[in-house]
Amino acid sequence: MQLFLIRHPRPEVPAGVCYGRSDVGLAEPVAAAAHRLAALLPPGCRIVSSPLQRARLLAEALGPVRLEPRLAEMDFGEWELCPFDGLRGQLDAWAADPLGFCPPGGESAAQMASRACAAAAELLTGTGPLAVVAHGGPLRAIAGDLLGLAPERWLALDFDFAALTELRVAPWGVTLRCFNR
Repeated sequence: MQLFLIRHPRPEVPAGVCYGRSDVGLAEPVAAAAHRLAALLPPGCRIVSSPLQRARLLAEALGPVRLEPRLAEMDFGEWELCPFDGLRGQLDAWAADPLGFCPPGGESAAQMASRACAAAAELLTGTGPLAVVAHGGPLRAIAGDLLGLAPERWLALDFDFAALTELRVAPWGVTLRCFNR
């Protein structure tokens, strides 16, 4: 099965602001990105998206879309829409345990990864090519899990805004076909 992982276009958020689960808008119209990405998708490709508008708007521009809440970005709780500069002391705790640390009122990266990978596992039971339009965190978890990388290495998978990554999922394993196209 062809699996296309697509990160949303650049969000309309100032640099240095934590915006995870916040439903922020886009810094640019989706039309150009959708036109470019649609040309890379095969006919009949199923499209599944995070419900957050920065992913959903691109997915809707690509074609009929099914929304999947488990593909939403990590919930940073009280950190949402706060400048990272104001979180300095707390960021040390996160850096010490990037997978297990849970921001106040939010979820850990491990919890986000668990729900995103569970959604992907269900979606991959379908037939035909599949495009998942989501966010950096869930896409790292899905790709890292499918490629057999240790969770500690998932952060090395840096998904560009409005870019496509293709994986081939077969009974014998997963092949990375392209990254950030």
